[in-house]
Amino acid sequence: MNISNAQEAVDHWIKEHGVRYFNELTNMAQLTEEVGEVARIIARRYGEQSEKESDKNKDLGEELADVLFVVLCLANQTGVNLQEAFDKKLDIKTQRDHDRHHNNPKLS
Repeated sequence: MNISNAQEAVDHWIKEHGVRYFNELTNMAQLTEEVGEVARIIARRYGEQSEKESDKNKDLGEELADVLFVVLCLANQTGVNLQEAFDKKLDIKTQRDHDRHHNNPKLS
């Protein structure tokens, strides 16, 4: 599934199951909450914090998917074609960063 298909799938889900989109500010708060859940897993599972017993069964993939779902909602409700925006950003980063990363001794 590409990003455009994902945006369509989320829009279909919202119309079929979600009644309507939450407003943009609510979705922004929801996105912040979901990113926080991802950060908690990363910090405790891969960082220096110890993982609480209650966090050990948390699925990082599921939490990342929650972030993606809310990002797709925000794109849909603000009229952003995320496929076009992502493709453009990837081209910009490819042009700008190719040599920079290859020449970075910290990445060797």
